[in-house]
Amino acid sequence: MAQDIVIQTRNLTKIYRDFWGRKKVKALNSLSMEVKKGEVFGLLGPNGSGKTTTLKLLLGLLFPTEGEVTILGKPATDVTKNEHIGYLPEESYLYRFLNAEETLDFYGKLFDIPANVRRDRAKKLIERVGLTKARRRQLKEYSKGMTRRIGLAQALINEPDLILLDEPTSGLDPIGSRDMKDLIVELKKEGKTVVMCSHLLADVQDVCDRIAILEGGELKVFGKVQELLKDTGVTQIKTSRLTDAAVKDVRDVLARHGAQVMEVDHPTANLEELFIKTVRDSAAHPGQRFVPSDKS
Repeated sequence: MAQDIVIQTRNLTKIYRDFWGRKKVKALNSLSMEVKKGEVFGLLGPNGSGKTTTLKLLLGLLFPTEGEVTILGKPATDVTKNEHIGYLPEESYLYRFLNAEETLDFYGKLFDIPANVRRDRAKKLIERVGLTKARRRQLKEYSKGMTRRIGLAQALINEPDLILLDEPTSGLDPIGSRDMKDLIVELKKEGKTVVMCSHLLADVQDVCDRIAILEGGELKVFGKVQELLKDTGVTQIKTSRLTDAAVKDVRDVLARHGAQVMEVDHPTANLEELFIKTVRDSAAHPGQRFVPSDKS
């Protein structure tokens, strides 16, 4: 079972302090969660909720005040794990005077990838993210959407097992956003594990298997997307087309009109509604947080 866990945090806490060592803000409070191998996991929350702090703790860029982080079976502070991680930050800091081919070649060298493998992999990734026609243009001429695309290609150059994406569809037009989501689904089919942060809740709902919602540095909601969005207080029945008369008295006349019941299930809300409800409930009931069970 442990080999299926890619990320595990236990009571993870991060407190930022001022110059004098005095407690300034508790960015993360007792975060306990797991991310499983081969899933697309969504990390959600309003600004200042602790999402970026969590990603930096996973990457080993910050040290926890309390608790522990295990990623790919190693402590987050073990830099050797980063060979198997791809990371797309919210703002891609790339060399503006390099083109796409040179950019991927440069990052490939950092991973000691042989030259022939780098060239072949760079060509395939540039095509995969839709930048073939712009592969020799300097990045300073790229739009924000194009920069996101080459940033994703850079995150995949080492063929990582775990990919961390911070606002992956930021700056993309609807077609580019759809392409990005399709690519995330493809990565999952290849057995990759993807963790994505996003403010575009529809994007998360489209591709994520499970989500965690953070608010005020605390885990408020955690679980499978479809189960969280299901409204168990209402039952809906989908049938083939009925006459107006049948609709008016549907409970009594369904069988008499020969309607085929196509689905009986609980209707699903959307992720945006769950997100807003979580944030408002958190403000109304401070101190409440999600405590994971063995079934989570």
